[in-house]
Amino acid sequence: MQTDVEIAQAATLKPIGEIAAGLGLQESDYEPYGHDKAKISLDVLARRKDQPDGKLILCTGINPTAAGEGKTTTNVGLSMALNRIGKKAMTTLREPSLGPCFGMKGGAAGGGFAQVVPMDDINLHFTGDFHAITSAHNLLSALLDNSIHQGNPLGINPKRIVWKRVLDMNDRALRNIVVGMGKIGDGVVRESGFEITVASEIMAALCLATGLEDLKERFGQMVVAYTYDKEPVTAAQLQAPGAMALLMKDAVKPNLVQTLENTPAIIHGGPFANIAHGNNSVIATQTALKLADYVVTEAGFGADLGAEKFFNIVCPAGELQPDAVVVVATVRALKLNGGKDKKQLAEEDLDALGAGLVNLEQHLENLQKFGVPAVVALNRFPSDTEAELELIRERCAQLGADVALSEVFAQGGEGGEDLARKVVELCEQDSSYTPLYEPGDSIRAKIEKIATEIYRADGVDYAGPALGQLSQIEQEGYGTLPVCMAKTQYSFSDDPALLGAPRGFRITVRELVVNAGAGFVVALTGDIMRMPGLPKVPAANGMDIFDDGTIVGLS
Repeated sequence: MQTDVEIAQAATLKPIGEIAAGLGLQESDYEPYGHDKAKISLDVLARRKDQPDGKLILCTGINPTAAGEGKTTTNVGLSMALNRIGKKAMTTLREPSLGPCFGMKGGAAGGGFAQVVPMDDINLHFTGDFHAITSAHNLLSALLDNSIHQGNPLGINPKRIVWKRVLDMNDRALRNIVVGMGKIGDGVVRESGFEITVASEIMAALCLATGLEDLKERFGQMVVAYTYDKEPVTAAQLQAPGAMALLMKDAVKPNLVQTLENTPAIIHGGPFANIAHGNNSVIATQTALKLADYVVTEAGFGADLGAEKFFNIVCPAGELQPDAVVVVATVRALKLNGGKDKKQLAEEDLDALGAGLVNLEQHLENLQKFGVPAVVALNRFPSDTEAELELIRERCAQLGADVALSEVFAQGGEGGEDLARKVVELCEQDSSYTPLYEPGDSIRAKIEKIATEIYRADGVDYAGPALGQLSQIEQEGYGTLPVCMAKTQYSFSDDPALLGAPRGFRITVRELVVNAGAGFVVALTGDIMRMPGLPKVPAANGMDIFDDGTIVGLS
């Protein structure tokens, strides 16, 4: 069987101008990046602001497992299937990070015959957005250290600097570093570290901003350090926002590409859902809603992370009104959640499947709390038996959720037509979308509500500096910001080993970080880290490119 990159490189792509014209865009509305990529002007959204929006469909999933779920593949396949049944549809996705691409997870362009292309460009440097974010972030770091070196006029306490540097690579050796070593002119010696670019507050701000001016204002509000008097120091005080915005002048524009079946796709921004808010940019989604009748967007990892943040952070920020939710699952992943050995997932096992279905059921119950109708997309594998499929249908029916088999990996859009029809039916129903908590609720109340109602924890404990930080956040006026939970993606709990739908546990918050520019407070739980490491055998070890342009190992 062909690999993903072989399928992608064999695809027949339309010139990007032809894709843009199909959306009603003029040549002045976009800037080509080669033959098959383009930046869409922000003027497009501004001119169409009074047009009615299309239908918005969120693609989410169960907690990810080693068995794989295929959420991005389903997203892309559904957008193609909607076009096949006569709807004007497009997809919006996050940009992949180089870290997981060269690490363990792989890229994020879909798979099989449901991919966005050019897959190799999208998974690698694409249009340079991540490089711009990295540069803008590290410019602020440099200005911060320079201010301290040049007499420290703001009275910054070097031991209370909260702004680290970033790099779009998994590199555990950079988590904790010392800067300023050497001669007197080499800066002030202090401890620091690196985070991965997708964890940067600049990434979060980009994905929640409504334009360049809004992004610049968000830059100014970013808290980078505290003074000796424990007062917050912002990027605005370092006179950094203008130069940061200059570096981001092109990155703020969404990227237009296409699927293997030439369905338009906008790919823009890329925050992880386990350490950030996990959704593509608001600008991308808003633009797509003005260009298509049906827009499929995706939230990272399981619905307890990406979907929760979509409903509680992204929708309010972008004034979005979602119409339907697709929850992606596989028989294999559900059996793994039920205790089945991953080497035996091809065997029929109704007991393991029945035990693992509690994971899907809890996600469906949680989504009902947001008032948006949902359908389950069962990403089908050849080893799935009819008895297993029927058990899933029965259990989902008890919660009022329909199930559609998805075979887009092998068949492209044709394999998702049943799912597409069910999604169209859902979009005709009334959606009563409501966030989980009120905007004015305290940080503590918001964390408690997410932990008890979404994760089903018995309560929340605050360890280390978190309790003191909670009081400080309230004193500084950030006490009613939304909460972005940083938690393992593998479990509803903060322990990645607790699969299924665990009970009898508590969530431990060990640190709180104010992202005032992004507009939320990050609550770090368990052992979650903002700079991942590489596995024992990184994916990079199997990658190569040959003289004729053939690429191997990229997925």
